[in-house]
Amino acid sequence: MTDTMQLNDQTDLEAASPTLKSSSSQHHFSDPFDIANTKKASFHALKRWREAALVLNASRRFRYTLDLRKAEEKEQRRRMIRAHAQVIRAALLFKLAGQRAIVLGTEVAPLPPSGDYGISLEQLASVTRDHNLSALQQYGGAKGLSEKLKTDIDSGIVDDDDELSKRKNVFGANTYPMKKGRSYLRFLWEAWQDLTLIILIVAAVLSLALGIHTKGLKEGWYDGGSITFAVLLVIFVTATSDYRQSLRFQNLNEEKRNIQIEVIRDGRREKISIYEIVVGDVVPLRIGDQVPADGVLISGHSLAIDESSMTGESKIVNKNQKAPFLMAGCKVTGVGINTEWGLLMASISEDSGEETPLQVRLNGVATFIGIVGLVVALFVLIVLICRFFTGNSKNPDGTTQFVRGQTSVSKTMDGVVHIITAAVTIVVVAVPEGLPLAVTLTLAYSMKKMMADKALVRRLSACETMGSATTICSDKTGTLTLNQMTVVEAYIGEKKLDSPEDGSQLHSAVSSLLDEGITQNTSGSVFTSKDGKGIEVSGSPTEKAILSWGVKIGMKFDVVRSESIVLHVSPFNSTKKRGGVAIRKQSGSRIHIHWKGAAEIILASCTGYLDSNGCLHSIEREKDFLKEAIEDMAAKSLRCVAIAYQTCNVDEVPTDEEQLAQWALPEDDLILLAILGIKDPCRPGVKDAVRQCTDSGVKVRMVTGDNIQTARAIALECGILTSNTEVTEFEVIDGKTFRELSEKEREQVAKRMSVMGRSSPSDKLLLVQTLRKLGEVVAVTGDGTNDAPALHEADIGLSMGIQGTEVAKESSDIIILDDNFASVVKVVRWGRSVYANIQKFIQFQLTVNVAALVINVVAAVSSGDVPLNTVQLLWINLIMDTLGALALATEPPTDHLMHRPPVGRREPLVTNIMWRNLLIQALYQIGILLVLNFQGKSILSLEHDDPKYANMVKNTLIFNTFVFCQIFNEVNARKPDEINVFTGVTKNPLFTGVVGTTLILQIIIIEFLGKFTSTVRVSWKLWLVSLAIGIISWPLAAAGKLIPVPKTPLGKVFIKSYQRCIAARNA
Repeated sequence: MTDTMQLNDQTDLEAASPTLKSSSSQHHFSDPFDIANTKKASFHALKRWREAALVLNASRRFRYTLDLRKAEEKEQRRRMIRAHAQVIRAALLFKLAGQRAIVLGTEVAPLPPSGDYGISLEQLASVTRDHNLSALQQYGGAKGLSEKLKTDIDSGIVDDDDELSKRKNVFGANTYPMKKGRSYLRFLWEAWQDLTLIILIVAAVLSLALGIHTKGLKEGWYDGGSITFAVLLVIFVTATSDYRQSLRFQNLNEEKRNIQIEVIRDGRREKISIYEIVVGDVVPLRIGDQVPADGVLISGHSLAIDESSMTGESKIVNKNQKAPFLMAGCKVTGVGINTEWGLLMASISEDSGEETPLQVRLNGVATFIGIVGLVVALFVLIVLICRFFTGNSKNPDGTTQFVRGQTSVSKTMDGVVHIITAAVTIVVVAVPEGLPLAVTLTLAYSMKKMMADKALVRRLSACETMGSATTICSDKTGTLTLNQMTVVEAYIGEKKLDSPEDGSQLHSAVSSLLDEGITQNTSGSVFTSKDGKGIEVSGSPTEKAILSWGVKIGMKFDVVRSESIVLHVSPFNSTKKRGGVAIRKQSGSRIHIHWKGAAEIILASCTGYLDSNGCLHSIEREKDFLKEAIEDMAAKSLRCVAIAYQTCNVDEVPTDEEQLAQWALPEDDLILLAILGIKDPCRPGVKDAVRQCTDSGVKVRMVTGDNIQTARAIALECGILTSNTEVTEFEVIDGKTFRELSEKEREQVAKRMSVMGRSSPSDKLLLVQTLRKLGEVVAVTGDGTNDAPALHEADIGLSMGIQGTEVAKESSDIIILDDNFASVVKVVRWGRSVYANIQKFIQFQLTVNVAALVINVVAAVSSGDVPLNTVQLLWINLIMDTLGALALATEPPTDHLMHRPPVGRREPLVTNIMWRNLLIQALYQIGILLVLNFQGKSILSLEHDDPKYANMVKNTLIFNTFVFCQIFNEVNARKPDEINVFTGVTKNPLFTGVVGTTLILQIIIIEFLGKFTSTVRVSWKLWLVSLAIGIISWPLAAAGKLIPVPKTPLGKVFIKSYQRCIAARNA
């Protein structure tokens, strides 16, 4: 079972109600395609842009967007299953109560045991699914269940391949049936759904029938057959490209579902895939973890579970021995399809798509271009039909195509079909169906490459939004630092230990209390390594550092833990910055309450301290000295942690289980035992990564729970602060000060702030909200459960793959697999690359669109014929749409991208630079090709040749030259704003492969497939002419880039003019 319930600290913030721009404001957008953030877009806005888009093939165009109808159906099904499960459970409990089964404990009917185990799969499934407490008690509770399942409660199951395989065979694997991805045939069927292609096939069939009727089978099948072949080629290439993309997404989705969890096997804690968990496994869970399978509680304190994913109710459910099912620290009793979540997921498991802002905007661009194309095609159709029926259309031999009363019906039909086919083909070329899909292609490529760069994208839109990020709010620990913590300084009382690892300097009383505080007040563990030669430590990096220090000063972890009983736990809380535990010695009535947390906060609660000789002193005289010691360690970028305790009598502790669960541990009058300085070195390369961000216009802010001095020292090391002496007011601030500012002051401070120390998750959320209000595009990193609101609120939430809790990962958009800040910067590079690649493709595609449309329109109006016929235009469309997207959408990111400011979310997709490049190339191509169209025969000295042959040679040269122009312009499109377009071309084998393949196929088409494309073989001189005309586009592009462009986007100029016209009309 994969995604199930999430554990929450009871003191967690409730799901924050973010102060976002209301999603209802999306309704007021005049442009339906203007959706800045699809992450929080309303259902109405998503529906509106779909309705506004001009679409020829809906199944293909909307394949990678959210299926609104299916999403609604899925949610209804989920609600129905939940309600159904609750009704069944209620009916069952009612029946059991009627039979007095709960009160009298009617014996459960024994079922035959499964193989070597004392309980069967059916019995286990019924116990957990029905939450049958009486049945569990009859099996002997968690302990009895463990005996039946041959599990040791403390050391877990035997970590042996045969044993694990046997358990999987008997009880099943922890997976649920996944719906298969679309087959290749399905993609072929969807590619076939294009309205224009269907019209072309119909036209091809008519053309085929008329051709055979008029010219006979031998010659008459070429026209219709060639169109059919060209359409089938488009369908097969499109389907193959789409199918490959879908396989990429399937692999990435599998990575997302493959959660790593911790289990205890052979007494050791080890991380395994959630799919590898088996019945009998003991699973220790911490705050923020997901329960990986149905289970029962062995032990736990103040445990609360969010069961909303199962019940639909957001109420936190407390778990204890009276309600032991589905909990932390659980014994697994059901896996895979035998769990409740497994049943739920099996019925609805299907990947829903998700549109990105760029995808929506490109649909807008495609719609605009498509409308222009439709108008042009209709215009060409009307002109050609009028010319045909008025006798102004000539055959290649100069004869009139239609003469009233003389031309046969079949020839008339053939002529009309030819005209309709030409007009429809213009629509095929003009409507850029592949434009929005190019986003998906570049995202699929980027996501695959980002996996290699240690970033797993959970939400597609985040990938491109990262390119617009203007600020990154980063954690310190593990992100900017290595997360390899060691205790390097230690104070016992007022004395600094000469060697922090020398336990002989400590009195036995101090040593005993320290051992007790370290072993019991932790979520970590110490155990023997797999080879049996040493010890291993598990837990968070801070826990591991303190436990390792304890072992070095002589602590015996298992022995110390067995000497006392834990009464109550107050887990570490990121708001209070401390965690505590109440314990009672096995032999004694005194209660010890141990606290551990931020040094200055624990110190403020202390009234006394134990010196290294075990003597108790008042702390008042030493408080200033100890504060200075903390500041001194913090200035060395050490994390300062204090350990303290106090004693209380047994009668002060509640005896009732419910009262004990609500008991607040005493936090004052503590006795200080130790202050530890923990070193966590900066990651190598983090300074360069921060500098890269600064150079690219992205401000890095550090938000940490650490002491403000520690935060300042680390920020200086990382390059977030340049110099200690240059730090201005409010550049370094603590969370409490920021929280207490007025809204206006907070906005002013947020602009200048670089470091926030002693921050709580609510401070991080407040900072994110403030920055977003200021118009910043905010990326934020987080690893804890309490970071979830900030991760959700940010434009891009980045969770940590190693230290991050499952709750944090679920709330994030991207998971940084190695917890490294340098990987965050790589995500920025890839985000910018996505945007840049799409712009390259748009520039290339629009150039082809404009040139092809103008050439055909001018030729149709003036001569009644189009130089580029249906098959030729379909081949050009294939070069432009599928192959062009493949070549340009997969360009790797360059350093050049990181030397320019972030891409504004409202910035036009087609920039002034792109318009300049596009118009230069389009005008050049139109000029050359129209000259060839009207003067080609005289230029090529073909005036005295057979008119039909001369026309074929001229049109072949036009077609060949046009394709060569596109091939060379494809290279130009790689670098829209750089003169040297060849840099890095060898680093993208896909690009060179596509260009090379296009060139080879073009040679084959001209030389061998003339019958299909209505072309003739041309001499080597004409090949050189085509090549020369194509090559000229390179120096022309380089010269064009010297022409300056205005800063105000052309789109805004047109919009302003349009708004002025509307205003004048309404005045």
